[in-house]
Amino acid sequence: MWSYSFEIPTLLVLLIILSFYFSRRRLSLKRNLLFIQMIAVETFVIVFDTAASIADNNYMLVPQWLVDTLNMLYFIGFFTRSFAMYRFTVSVTKTTYKVKSFIRQLIYAPFYLGLVFSIISPFTGFIFYVDEQGYHAGPFYSLVYWIGFFYIFIALIYVFCCRKNNQRRELFGIFYYNLVIFTGLIVRAYLPKTLLMDTFVLMAILIVYLAFENPEYYLDLKGSVFNSGSLREYLREKSGNINYKCIGVVVHRYQVIREVYGADQTDAGLVMIGKYLESLFFESKVFYCRKGRFVILADPKTDVEGICEIIFKRFEKPWKSDKVELYLTAGFVSLDFSGFQECDDELLTTLAKTLDKAGNSESGEIFYISDDDIEKTRNEIRIRRYVENAIDNNSIELFLQPLVDKNGKIVGAEALSRIRDSEGNLISPGLFIPLVENSGRINEMGEQIFEKTCAFMCRIKDNGLSIEWINVNLSPIQFTRTDLADKCAEIVKEYQVDPGLIHLEITEGSVIDDSFMTRQINALVDKGFKFVLDDYGTGYSNLSRLKKVPFINIKLDKSLVWNYDKKPDAILPNMVSTFKYMGFGITAEGIETGKMASEMIGIGCDYLQGYYYSEPIPENDFFEMLSQR
Repeated sequence: MWSYSFEIPTLLVLLIILSFYFSRRRLSLKRNLLFIQMIAVETFVIVFDTAASIADNNYMLVPQWLVDTLNMLYFIGFFTRSFAMYRFTVSVTKTTYKVKSFIRQLIYAPFYLGLVFSIISPFTGFIFYVDEQGYHAGPFYSLVYWIGFFYIFIALIYVFCCRKNNQRRELFGIFYYNLVIFTGLIVRAYLPKTLLMDTFVLMAILIVYLAFENPEYYLDLKGSVFNSGSLREYLREKSGNINYKCIGVVVHRYQVIREVYGADQTDAGLVMIGKYLESLFFESKVFYCRKGRFVILADPKTDVEGICEIIFKRFEKPWKSDKVELYLTAGFVSLDFSGFQECDDELLTTLAKTLDKAGNSESGEIFYISDDDIEKTRNEIRIRRYVENAIDNNSIELFLQPLVDKNGKIVGAEALSRIRDSEGNLISPGLFIPLVENSGRINEMGEQIFEKTCAFMCRIKDNGLSIEWINVNLSPIQFTRTDLADKCAEIVKEYQVDPGLIHLEITEGSVIDDSFMTRQINALVDKGFKFVLDDYGTGYSNLSRLKKVPFINIKLDKSLVWNYDKKPDAILPNMVSTFKYMGFGITAEGIETGKMASEMIGIGCDYLQGYYYSEPIPENDFFEMLSQR
């Protein structure tokens, strides 16, 4: 006798899941459709599992054709359920990973085999048969388990191959719901008379719902619009058929607005904007991409200029509710997706950058994204890959630019980092330095250059050469490291380098917080290091601040040098005179001609640096330069 007391509660819980699922907004993603399909198949299995069990328990009272039909439909549903859960696993991996057609057919073959054996079992008894003594398992009944195990195994292999494309939450979700199905198959094998398999499937569906299908994962602004993750997933799934015009609406000066109005009022205003855009684009999809940025996927025939004019006029009025009144302005972005076959990282990154640009603008103009903009982003992403590879492999190159005294003698150098592309060409520091800072790996790059500089100092010493110092740049991000002094001291100790030979260059932008700057600099000075203020004239340092810091040298930014060369006046000479009176050494950067060198020496500069003497060169070339002095 079969016990099916678990089936009705399981079916009721499935209905509750569906009711919650359909109570919220959803995107028409493939995974969402497969989730509904999975629940529909499970409902089918529960209904026919229960009906077949009742018929099997009462086989003497039920026509045999009906017993056979109910059991056949149950096994069809059973094999379909295993296949449906496998397909859902594949859909959530969010990857372009593809298998060859013949391999895909081999993967599908067990499912087809199970269907065929289920259909012909009433005639052949392969999986089950019913005789005068009741229901019996057929010789191929074990297919029920082996096909289930097969699809769990294939699903996990697929996930392993595509693991880099998924978040940790998603990977755990995939693993656990497949583990639950596996456990259910084991329990079914040992307790075939108790209909517990559907309970395990219900647990797996709950895991799927919580890990992937909870509509809250896709919504923002109190559910009024979809979020940025939904935008990315939706566009990627539409690859090959992205027939939309993208309209971006971004609140000007979002961070300032948030500080002025407060987080609660700002969020309430964004909800109102989201609902307004939803009403305006009722046939389109509206997404909120954070920081006051909205993206609408509109019909390709949409009049972008006209619709932006309507939105602009709405922003001329306050956004008001019972407790909120905000005065905002907005910028706009336009991108025609219909010209692209797929949505890649370059496209989405360009969209995000242009939204930020429109948000920082003061006007309501429309920023159109061109092919050149996307190509520029592609180039940045390529450079980022070269940077990541160089840092990971410690292949950042040390270049050195000489510092000379008034007589043209090399007395020091500035250490600079250089990175090459895949063809061996140098990448401009102006391109890769901002990318390294934004990626959060500037500390690693700075540490590698610092260590390579110490190694170079050892090489000079071991070969009987000499140099008075080498300047090493500290980025503002590096300067915030609380363990900076200890790390630098550890490296110079390892290479047995006198820390006094390493001059640390910081820019004016690094010294915003006086108290922290003082603590950090004092900690490094206590370790024996000396400090140089780099690029003076580009920031906002004042004499009071400079007096607090034990700088041994101030480097005049090249813009000051060039401006003086073009139009000499008394400002720069008086500035240099003041600095020297305060005890600072002075270095002039950007020296490109003999005339500029003479001018800077004439106003009292102690050291000179620039292409007139040498461009930054590889450490081996600089070593040869020292050897030939």
